[in-house]
Amino acid sequence: MLLSYLFPRVCHLCGLPLGKTEDCVCASCLARLPRTLYHQRKDNGMEQRFMGLFPFERATGHFFYSRGSELAQLITDLKYRHFRNVGLMLGRLVGTELFTTGFMSDIDLLMPVPMHFMKQAKRGYNQVNVICEGLSQASMIPVSHELKAVKRHRTQTALTLEQRRPNTAGIFRVRRPERLAHRHILLVDDVCTTGSTLTSAAESLLKAVPTAKISLLTLGVTF
Repeated sequence: MLLSYLFPRVCHLCGLPLGKTEDCVCASCLARLPRTLYHQRKDNGMEQRFMGLFPFERATGHFFYSRGSELAQLITDLKYRHFRNVGLMLGRLVGTELFTTGFMSDIDLLMPVPMHFMKQAKRGYNQVNVICEGLSQASMIPVSHELKAVKRHRTQTALTLEQRRPNTAGIFRVRRPERLAHRHILLVDDVCTTGSTLTSAAESLLKAVPTAKISLLTLGVTF
């Protein structure tokens, strides 16, 4: 009772008290987040970003993302303000909404885009790992961490498209590729803007494990 009084449970977006079954964000604010429904359309806006770059099965970004949006606020809370439960909640939400559509029906493994260990130590955790935990809780699909970031790179936020591609070149390596052979891997990230990070991760996976299949999922995708 004392903790509830000192730290009341309120929505991260509107500030109103949360109901007993609500977690981090109230139902009204969650319903207001703009779904792309890309998973229902072939050659959608997410897939078009990767066409011709590497082979993949399907791709979607679940919500439209823009700077200053409510989704951007939630991702900031997750990444920089240590609200880990926000990532778990969003992962469970997306996993639940996608699982019933068949988008994840033949996925064998969830794979978060990794963060270099020095950056992760500084931040405290990789927010994409947390998102994948939530996805796994909703879908019962296991999470694999066989993809590693072996090279530090600058944050992408302030970089142009031309700067982002070389910034992410050669930063990933696959550990124990035999564990991924003939598996359908869902590569997961928080936000897709240019797609350079996902492209580098997917290329590293397919080079190390040619028999693997790749699909892509992000919480947010820019317009």
